Amino acid sequence: MTAMTSTSRPFLNRRLAEFGTTIFAEMSALAVRTGAINLGQGFPDTDGPEEVREAAVRALRDGRGNQYPPGPGVPELRGAIAAHQLRRYGLSYDPDTEVLVTAGATEAIAAALLALVEPGDEVVALEPYYDSYAACIAMAGGTRVPVTLRPHVEGEASFRLDLDELRDAVTDRTRLLLINTPHNPTGTVLTRAELAAIAELAVERDLLVVTDEVYERLVFDAAEHVPLATFPGMRERTVTIGSAGKTFSFTGWKVGWITSTPALVAAVRSAKQFLTYVSSGPFQYAVAEALALPDEYFSAFRDDLLAKRDLLSAGLAAAGFTVFRPAGTYFVTTDIRPLGESDGFAFCRALPERAGVVAIPNAVFYDHREAGAPFVRFTFCKQTGVLEEAVRRLKAAAG
Repeated sequence: MTAMTSTSRPFLNRRLAEFGTTIFAEMSALAVRTGAINLGQGFPDTDGPEEVREAAVRALRDGRGNQYPPGPGVPELRGAIAAHQLRRYGLSYDPDTEVLVTAGATEAIAAALLALVEPGDEVVALEPYYDSYAACIAMAGGTRVPVTLRPHVEGEASFRLDLDELRDAVTDRTRLLLINTPHNPTGTVLTRAELAAIAELAVERDLLVVTDEVYERLVFDAAEHVPLATFPGMRERTVTIGSAGKTFSFTGWKVGWITSTPALVAAVRSAKQFLTYVSSGPFQYAVAEALALPDEYFSAFRDDLLAKRDLLSAGLAAAGFTVFRPAGTYFVTTDIRPLGESDGFAFCRALPERAGVVAIPNAVFYDHREAGAPFVRFTFCKQTGVLEEAVRRLKAAAG
């Protein structure tokens, strides 16, 4: 029997009408149904450091965080975040007024955009982009303006930002730049010169900047991560987003944060308090201890992912893909056209049956779907044996 309603208007808010079930849910379900190796969704298949997990258990047993934690986050974590930013980047933040703990980076993005964007404001974002960016801009009533990272295959294949295209995208209606570096899904790490040009543009046009830096500890080879807030004139206009999930391999804990000026933090907190209010109480204490781990942990973590990047990249190249070897993150973007394919959606939906491997079509991260059509993303944050088996299957499917 069909439910009767008093209106014929669709149930879903029209701002979200273009967004269905996320591709991650679809492809992960396909992995389960087919028994394929899931190299689509970016979550590790092993837990992070044992001492960090034990810190969470200790907090639970000691009754720390089992009830509502403070709205801005527990003092221990806010202090640890401020200490990390100072020690690593020379950025000084007051843990009481310039740090806000969130339910992962996803909530940080949502709260920042809901707080800072009003209907009619334009938000310039680097395309392809993490899929929540588009949804959060829409929920805020803003207009997204994509600036596309373009593939270059001469020398080491990579995706690059056209700074002239970025400048041309800014209009009198632009409120905010949404920057992601290291960049998911392309693995691009913006250079110091590129970041300096972005900073100059933001200051010149008096723009706010939200910068997603959750992969800050995962940069490889000669790349370096430089926070945008370190550039002249940027600390007072930049909301920087960080996350424990990507650095410590506890993605289910959903502990993220922002750092910024007291006024910008207060604005974001005003939106955040009506989303989750608070979250992850005991885990906040554990992440505070994690951020104080010695440099050897972070180096070993990066080196392990570097070896896995090279393993998967080489295997994908041997299977016939054009491989864009990432300078950061734990994702590899590939071009499927050398395989005689051009539709990433069709390719990824058929791949579990053909090869027993799941990947993600990059087109879901584009407004300009045709620009992303032939690109497919794989993750390498898995056990070495899992990656080796995935490579074997892909090579066998390629003949």
